[in-house]
Amino acid sequence: MSSGTPLNRLADRLRQPFRRDARPGRLRPSAVWEDATSTAGLALAPAWKKSRGLWLRYAWPVLSVVSVLGWSVLAAAILLWTAGQAFGWQEAKAAAIAAFVLFVIAIGFILGRSSYGVVLDLARTRVAVGDSAVGSIAVSNTSARPLLPAALELPVGAATAIFHLPRMKPQQVHEDLFTIPTARRAVIVVGPVRSVRADPLHLLRRQVLWTEPEDLYVHPRTVALAGSAAGFIRDLEGMPTTDLSSADVSFHALRDYVPGDDRRHIHWKTTARTNKLMVRQFEETRRAHLAISLSINTDEYGSEQEFELAISAAASIGRQAIRDQRELDILTQAGPLRCQTGRTMLDDMTRIVGTPMRRTAVDLARTLTDTVPNASVVFIVVGSNVTPTQLRSASASVPMGVRSLAVRLQPGAAPARANIGDLTVLTLGDLSDLAIILRKAAA
Repeated sequence: MSSGTPLNRLADRLRQPFRRDARPGRLRPSAVWEDATSTAGLALAPAWKKSRGLWLRYAWPVLSVVSVLGWSVLAAAILLWTAGQAFGWQEAKAAAIAAFVLFVIAIGFILGRSSYGVVLDLARTRVAVGDSAVGSIAVSNTSARPLLPAALELPVGAATAIFHLPRMKPQQVHEDLFTIPTARRAVIVVGPVRSVRADPLHLLRRQVLWTEPEDLYVHPRTVALAGSAAGFIRDLEGMPTTDLSSADVSFHALRDYVPGDDRRHIHWKTTARTNKLMVRQFEETRRAHLAISLSINTDEYGSEQEFELAISAAASIGRQAIRDQRELDILTQAGPLRCQTGRTMLDDMTRIVGTPMRRTAVDLARTLTDTVPNASVVFIVVGSNVTPTQLRSASASVPMGVRSLAVRLQPGAAPARANIGDLTVLTLGDLSDLAIILRKAAA
């Protein structure tokens, strides 16, 4: 038996003396109680684990069939029978017997077994807000006898759809189509499909699950951006900087050769003319690396619509960067998002939940600078409640040589551009204007 089993731990505990306080001969009551409860827990752990397994396997499937109304009727029947016995009330006994009879009759409605083959098919498991999410349920009678009319339930998020099945002959297939509303960004759990047997009074309710649940991702709405609209996403030649390098693609000047220089960069024509070794000097370039700071602090947004607009704007910029095969990092107060593919990025965008918090967009911008030190362009996406002073503080954390832009959301506002020091502030009132304000920033 391993040393980590409950019995071994119990034996080790029993070998240990009770803890005493600093004065010998006196036991602390709290220490005695703590040791006693801990020892009792270790002693009863195996029995509790076994009892719990038996309960979940045998008792719970039977007891879960009884509805809340069923338990109420059963309790009332017991109380009426007890009162009738105690006080000789024949009416109370008659009512208790009637309740028990109803319970026995209800059992007959849930007995039996149906044999269905159920296939739940979602045409698409990922849609954008406003798109149609269509699915189907195909039910077949897999038994050798006809099945009576029945009902199937399909949980869709917090709602439940009911599908009525007709009388089905053996091997007959019945199919129903359904549409799921996608007015809001969400991850909707669809299923599992379940058949329900219940009596007319719903005292007993028996469910049988036929499929596994599936997740439907309702992605935020995005718009396509032209490659030039982003304006800051460079190609392989990158964005020149003032940093000099001995090996790159942007030629800068010639200098004297020093030991350790790569001989492949010797400029032989100048060397022959000056009679001394000269090497090429390059400007260091960087590959476009976008970093997006998306604040999920709802205190910084004027409304829920504004918050959803911020998510859509960040998702649109990130999606275009991934399409152009650029490096991308997106950070929120809850942590980084997966940006390996557009699908994973939009999935994580869908899971975002905004909450009031102490960490502001300024704190997030500082964290982004430490997390993504190689960024060449930084987008700071914020709500209308963020002040220009806060934006200036956020831009101060961006290193020199990194292009920084703030996308400030304000539903209904005209697209505009302003500058706060080195920070370009873009005001976005509608998602369709995102390409316009990015072209303004690039101009």
